Amino acid sequence: QVQLVESGGGLVQAGGSLRLSCTASGSISRIVVMGWHRQASGKQRELVASITVGGTTNYVDSVKGRFAISRDNAKKTWYLQMNSLKPEDTAVYYCAAGLLNPTAYWGQGTQVTVSS
Repeated sequence: QVQLVESGGGLVQAGGSLRLSCTASGSISRIVVMGWHRQASGKQRELVASITVGGTTNYVDSVKGRFAISRDNAKKTWYLQMNSLKPEDTAVYYCAAGLLNPTAYWGQGTQVTVSS
């Protein structure tokens, strides 16, 4: 079993920054890919960014150049640094992880609200 605990999030003005953190515990050998998803009100959940234990990253086009995902394998933690935030980034953000895709294990979600 894997448990994920998120921290960060909150309210920020457009153009501001936030950092999300996610720490894993339990059977972490099952984690190869880590990521962050988000779900805005009335929209489908989307994968925003992912990173492998080897450091390979991927981003959805809408956040490229603004968001950065990173990980600290020793701390079993990964991060999402969000810069130049826009109102359309407002959503509940979920950290997730898995063996092939970041979809097997999920955090509890944290609200990010960007005011205009």
